[in-house]
Amino acid sequence: MNAVATVTQKQLSDFLLNVAPVRPVFIWGPPGIGKSSLVQQFAAQVGLPCVSLLGSQLAPEDLLGVPQIVDGVSRFCPPSMIARREPYCLFLDELNACSHEVQKAFYSLIHERRVGEYALPEGSIVIGAGNRAQDSAIVKPMSSALLNRMVHVHLKVSHRDWLEWARQAGLHALVLEYVQNRPDHLWSQPPKHEEPFSTPRAWHILSDALHGFGESVPDDTLEVLAFGCLSPPHAGQFKAFVKHLRGRYRLAAILKGECGWPARPEDRDILYFLAQSFRAQLIKELSDNPATVSATQRELAHRAKGLLKELAGLSLEMAQLVVAQPNEAEALPSWFMVEVVRDLPRLVERNDGPKK
Repeated sequence: MNAVATVTQKQLSDFLLNVAPVRPVFIWGPPGIGKSSLVQQFAAQVGLPCVSLLGSQLAPEDLLGVPQIVDGVSRFCPPSMIARREPYCLFLDELNACSHEVQKAFYSLIHERRVGEYALPEGSIVIGAGNRAQDSAIVKPMSSALLNRMVHVHLKVSHRDWLEWARQAGLHALVLEYVQNRPDHLWSQPPKHEEPFSTPRAWHILSDALHGFGESVPDDTLEVLAFGCLSPPHAGQFKAFVKHLRGRYRLAAILKGECGWPARPEDRDILYFLAQSFRAQLIKELSDNPATVSATQRELAHRAKGLLKELAGLSLEMAQLVVAQPNEAEALPSWFMVEVVRDLPRLVERNDGPKK
């Protein structure tokens, strides 16, 4: 399903408060970005218990119930977890992963809030959620009749919202500091083959594992944990980030001229991490509009060109990675790139950027 507009975690909470009490809502989004937890938080906000059903594990009788003979007439008795007397929030997770027979069973539940002869108590709320076809998840096309019975909203990852929640939830300091420095690594597109990939949920899992090891996590254990939870490129950079924190190299110190780029072969992973962090810092600090560039930003741009030249002396490939623009990545300001082309033409000879 193609998203026309998206909402962040905070925006979704406000959306649900206003829409879900009057119409069923379906939340689209990739796995691991917090759809389920946000629905549970919403239910707690409105003072309703949350009953979750996992669509991929349901059969039609799990909703309709099984027939029983009452007074000589067969009646379908829905399961007790659905047939409640008090209002509640019914969360249909992975709704678009269930079979078409189960989807049909949801029609009246979503549209009329009724299953057979049982009607949901007044004040009950129905919310569905599911992944998208491009997420390499188990999904089945939803019929137009089912689609047309809900209000659809698309959830996106917001590192600011997630970091605010993560601090309050007490996630591990290494995870918080890394995502603060590399917010673009909070989520990655699910891979086409079987391997871990970065999501807010994956970072939460990594945080729990790090907490489990206590104050000091050995480097080899940290590597196993990172590659067991995150996308391989992010895991490698997280490992280098921790090594960087435990070592003597700091990007701030390099920018100030207090130390140089790490030059030892064994510090190659740190050099790559610092180069990527250097790029992210320039994107963050330099204005896109040349008319609004401050003296401080001009000084940073001048210092950056010198550092790029020094970095190219150690690794032309990594220096090129700083100024290259990977697919869908944010670009460095055009005025800065004009100066790089003028002063350091060798760095931009390959417009597509080298591969690491």
